[in-house]
Amino acid sequence: MRRRSSGNLMGLVYIAPAIALVSVFFIMPLCMTAWMSLHNWPLMGVPRFIGIANYLAIAHDTRFWSALGFTAYYTGIVTVAIFAVAFPLALFIERPRPGVGVYRTFFFMPVVVGFASASLLWSWLLNVDSGLFSPALFDLGLTQKKINLLASFQPAFWSIIAMVVWKVAGFTMVILMTGLQSIPGELHEAAEIDGAGALARFRLITLPLMRRTLALALILSVSGSVLAFDQFYIILRGGPNNQTLTAVYWIFNQSFVSFKLGYGAALSMVALIVLIVLSLIQLRILRQPEGVE
Repeated sequence: MRRRSSGNLMGLVYIAPAIALVSVFFIMPLCMTAWMSLHNWPLMGVPRFIGIANYLAIAHDTRFWSALGFTAYYTGIVTVAIFAVAFPLALFIERPRPGVGVYRTFFFMPVVVGFASASLLWSWLLNVDSGLFSPALFDLGLTQKKINLLASFQPAFWSIIAMVVWKVAGFTMVILMTGLQSIPGELHEAAEIDGAGALARFRLITLPLMRRTLALALILSVSGSVLAFDQFYIILRGGPNNQTLTAVYWIFNQSFVSFKLGYGAALSMVALIVLIVLSLIQLRILRQPEGVE
């Protein structure tokens, strides 16, 4: 009994730093945000308790629901685009081949660039006069004049999608590559001997055995997309015509532009609930048993 108590005490000592970090940087800010959401909390002045009035105001905030709808649209498009690029890259670099290390490094390099830095870089690349894309299209004779790619919704939106895929696909590629390498090669060899083609092996062996890896990559991609802010703030500033306002951008606007800190906290709590629901749905997929169909 004494040994068990001593072991439990040592275990608590080992995890104490992690508990302290989580408490200081997550639990305490979360509790503070929840408390602020129940107040009219100006930047200057004394906060005033108003109960759930901020949450009732959210129900009538058409701009927030529009931003949330755009965020859902963006999340769906960018997630499909990331997987459409990352999965073929993972299949390409998964097996040893000449120069595979160079390919892996090259595909992963954009991941180490911060989102703010990547957004600033693409903001320059997309500049109609001093950038790269629009002048290059004009110089190649593909357009009759230099086109401002950020002036209307469709080219601006797809420019953001291209930037995010360039930035994030390498990270998803590494996750998927790890899942591919965990599949025993004997399964593919046995299926090939039995006459299964490459497509059949991919559908009946690779995809079922990668279910958990795919779910993990999906959770990370969806969570990051729901919290998208940097690229829309730095490159588009919510434009054109407020058509690219994301949920986090609107929370930032209400909190640090309009200085409605209490209302911004309430919006943050709603966004947290949305993330929790999405994560629970995806974790349910993650818990599904693996196996070859």
